[in-house]
Amino acid sequence: MLGSGLKITLGGLVVVILAALAISAPVLAPFDPLQQDLLNRIVPPVWADGGSWEHPLGTDNYGRDVLSRLIHGSRISILVGFTSMLLSCTIGTFCGVIAAYRGGRLGAFITRFADAHLAFPEILLAILIVATLGGGLLTIVMILGISSWMVYARVIYGLTLSIKERPFIEAVQAQGASGWYIVRQHILPHLMPIIIVISTLQVAQMILTETALSFLGLGIPPPTPSWGNVLAEGRDRLLIAPWIANSAGIAIIMVVWGINMLGNGLREKLDPNEVTRG
Repeated sequence: MLGSGLKITLGGLVVVILAALAISAPVLAPFDPLQQDLLNRIVPPVWADGGSWEHPLGTDNYGRDVLSRLIHGSRISILVGFTSMLLSCTIGTFCGVIAAYRGGRLGAFITRFADAHLAFPEILLAILIVATLGGGLLTIVMILGISSWMVYARVIYGLTLSIKERPFIEAVQAQGASGWYIVRQHILPHLMPIIIVISTLQVAQMILTETALSFLGLGIPPPTPSWGNVLAEGRDRLLIAPWIANSAGIAIIMVVWGINMLGNGLREKLDPNEVTRG
């Protein structure tokens, strides 16, 4: 079994490569991802008969370079994954802390609302909202962020309830510190390890959800290059051009594996029980 340090290293390497691809996409991509070349449509990848290094991963039905579309698609994945995670993390952490620290009717309302929201599958809720409002990058980010806040809220709620009963919090309260000061200086620092772990794992979930929505035609509208769009374009040509869907599928698998590996490594590293056993 891999240790936490190796998991963090492997996962971090994948995340760094993904970030480098996203940042350097205009430089690294050999072609314009939207450029069509109908004379070179369905060119196989370099390792297949008829392939060439000009298009290492082949071309799609419109002659667009698959490698260029995957590299530019990484920008969509990292943008959607991280921005929607930040949105859901902010909303969920705020609601969880307020519900636990303030309590009363407000706390009961937030926790019951989060429980009701958890009853709906996230992907189904996202599909319903996107089908109503339409696709688009901003819409997808907002929907994914708003539909996932309750995961943070429930976890943060339980942890905050435990932390606020500790003696050092009571001592700070006895000195007359305000609630906002206590939350900012004493509660949030204790919540950061678990927030980091949940956030890391959720980025992979956000990427998968965006890919699924784009695959169904409800996400980023084509011809914008995204991994879900590339996967959908290759779906109807699996028999004659399997490399289109396979390339996108392998990219998604590798990135999600790397992010999950990083999240699991951080969870083991930051878990006090693991530290004690080590």
